[in-house]
Amino acid sequence: MDGLDAMNFLETTPVQELTIPVILEGKDIIACAQTGTGKTAAYVLPVINELSKGLHPANAINAIIMAPTRELAQQIDQQIEGFTYLSRFPPLPSTEARTVLPGNSKSEGWKWGADIVIATPGRLLSHIKLGTVDLSQVSFFVLDEA
Repeated sequence: MDGLDAMNFLETTPVQELTIPVILEGKDIIACAQTGTGKTAAYVLPVINELSKGLHPANAINAIIMAPTRELAQQIDQQIEGFTYLSRFPPLPSTEARTVLPGNSKSEGWKWGADIVIATPGRLLSHIKLGTVDLSQVSFFVLDEA
C-alpha cells in the first residue's frame, strides 16, 4: 500500500477494477485497453501480491513478463521497482525483478533466481536455446502487448 501511495495510485482504473480480482482468483485473463489506462499495474500488482506471500521458491524464476521492446520492458521494470521498493524490508519478503536485456547489469542475477523476469522474446529465446535458464517453476506468465 505504501508503494501505491508513493506512486500516486489513488483509484483503480476500469481495466484494473475488472482484472485484478480475476487474477487474484488464479484465473487467466486477456485484457485490452488503451495506452495509459493502467494495464501494467492491473497484472503486476496481483503478481506482486502473490509473490510477496513467500510461498514461491527463492532460487527460481517465479514469473515471466514478455514485452515486445526493450523500452516497454524497462518501463515495466520501473513500475515493479516503484511498487515493491517499500516492501523490501522485513517483515515482508522481497519481490525482486530482473530485466533481461543485452548490456543490462540487472540481467545476470536472474540466472540464480528472480521473482519476476522481464524479457523481450528474442533475449529469452536466446537463453532457452543456450540452456542458461530454468523455467520449470514459473507460476505466472504475462504477454504484454501480445
